[in-house]
Amino acid sequence: MITALYRNDEMQTRMAQTPTLTAPAVSVRSLSQYISILFVLLAILCFSVPGAFAQDTQEPADAAPITAAPPADQDRQIETRLTGIFSEIDGLADVAITLNEGVVRLGGTVANETAAERALDLARRVEGVVAVEDEMDRTRSVEDNLNPVLERTEGAISDAVKAWPLYAIALIAFLLVALLGHLLGSAKRLWGAIAPNPFVAQLIGQSVRIAGIIAGVLLALNLLDAMALFGAAAGSAGLIGLAVGFALKDTIENYVASVMLSLRQPFRADDHVVINSHEGIVVRLTSRATILMTLDGNHLRIPNAEVFKGTILNYTLNPQRRLSFKLGVDAADDPIEASAAGLKAMRSLKFLLDEPKPSAAVEEVGDSNILIQFSGWIDQNEADFLKSRSAAINVVKTVIENEGFTLPEPIYRVRLEGMPVNLTDQKVESGLAAPKSQATKTSKKALKPVPDNVDVSPDDDVRQQVAKERKVAGNQDLLSNERPTE
Repeated sequence: MITALYRNDEMQTRMAQTPTLTAPAVSVRSLSQYISILFVLLAILCFSVPGAFAQDTQEPADAAPITAAPPADQDRQIETRLTGIFSEIDGLADVAITLNEGVVRLGGTVANETAAERALDLARRVEGVVAVEDEMDRTRSVEDNLNPVLERTEGAISDAVKAWPLYAIALIAFLLVALLGHLLGSAKRLWGAIAPNPFVAQLIGQSVRIAGIIAGVLLALNLLDAMALFGAAAGSAGLIGLAVGFALKDTIENYVASVMLSLRQPFRADDHVVINSHEGIVVRLTSRATILMTLDGNHLRIPNAEVFKGTILNYTLNPQRRLSFKLGVDAADDPIEASAAGLKAMRSLKFLLDEPKPSAAVEEVGDSNILIQFSGWIDQNEADFLKSRSAAINVVKTVIENEGFTLPEPIYRVRLEGMPVNLTDQKVESGLAAPKSQATKTSKKALKPVPDNVDVSPDDDVRQQVAKERKVAGNQDLLSNERPTE
C-alpha cells in the first residue's frame, strides 16, 4: 500500500512568526505542577472534542513508494470499490467518496467518531490509495447512535433465547459442583479428625467451599466457551486482591498469627502469663485476639499478631517460683550475722521449700546502711506469691530487729552557707558538751512476737471467674489441653 507524507506548512509558518517569550525562573516542583495541569487540561479537551486536533490528512499504515504513473481507471476502480463496501456496512451508507490521483476524500455524514474511524481504516486498506483525507461530519443524532445499540441488544437477546438450553446446562453444572463443595466443606467430623484444632478445621472447610465455587464457575464457562471472560475477570480480581491485601495487611497478619498460635500452643487456658507487660489468667484464644482476665478481674483483649511477636512469660508451666526482697541494716552492724539471723527465720517458714534452699547475700553497701537480699522458693500450687513474699518480709524484719540489728532511716548531710564548718568543735570550745555518738547501740527494746501460721493459700477468685467465663463461651477456644505446648 502506498503512503504519502504531508506537512502542514501553514501551521509551521504561524509557529515561526510567534514571538519567543522568556519565562521567569521557577523551581522544579512548580514546573512539574504546571506540566501536570497542562496535561490534565489537554486530556479534558481531547475527550470533550474528539478529533479536534486530528489532522485533515490521514496517512496509510504502510509507507510504500508512490508510483510515477498510476494505472488507467485506477481512481474509478477505487471509488467503485469503496462505494460498494460502504453500502454494505451500517452507518457508512451516507459517506461521500471523492478520489483524484489516488487521494481519497471522505465526506458526507456519519453518526459518531467510531463510524468515521472505521470508514478511514477501510479506505486506507484499499490497494492504490495514496492518502485519505477526513472531511466527514459527525451528526451525533440520538436516532443514529441509539439504533445500533438497540439492534445489538436485540441480537444478543435473540442469541440468548436460542442458547438457553446450553445456559441451563451450565447453570445446573455450576450448582451441582458448588453444592458438592459446600457439602464436602461442611463435613466437620472429617476435617476435625485431620486438622489439629477446630480453627484449622474450619479454615479447611471454608477453603473447600470456595474451591467448589471456583470449580463450578470454570466448568460453566467452559461449557459456554467463555474462558476468555474468566481470564479477564481473574486479572481484575488479582489487582483488586492486591489492593485489598495492602488495605487489610494488619487483619491478614492477625489472622495468620491466630493459625500459628493455635498450632504452637505457647500457653493453655487458665495459665498465669505475662504478655508484653500485660499480666493475667488466660481465658481463651480466638481467631482475632487472646483474652486474659487481669488479676483485678478485668477482661483484656490482645491482638494475636502482638502475642505471636511478643514476649510471653508463663508462671504456670513451672509451679516453683522464687521470691526475693531486700532489707537494710545499719552500717555499723555485722551483715553476716544479720544474714544468718534472716536465713534462720526463713527456714522456719513452712511455705518456703527446703529445696532449693533459702539464700541471703549482701547486695550493696550504702552511705548509711547495708542492703541484704533474701531469696526463697515456693510452690505456687500451695502458696500465693504475693502473700508468701509479704509474710517472709514481715518475719525476717521482726527477727532481725529482735536480734538487735537496726534498720536505719536515710541520713542526709546539709551544708549551710556562711555557717561555721564544725559546730561541734565550737560547742566544745565554748564549754558545751557534744552529744553522744549515734553509732552507739541503744538498749534493746522489747522483743516483738514473730508472726506464725500466716495464711498464704492461693486466691482462686480470679480462676473461678475464668472458669465461669469459659463455661458460658462453650467451645469457642482454639487452645487444647490435648496438644503439646512449646
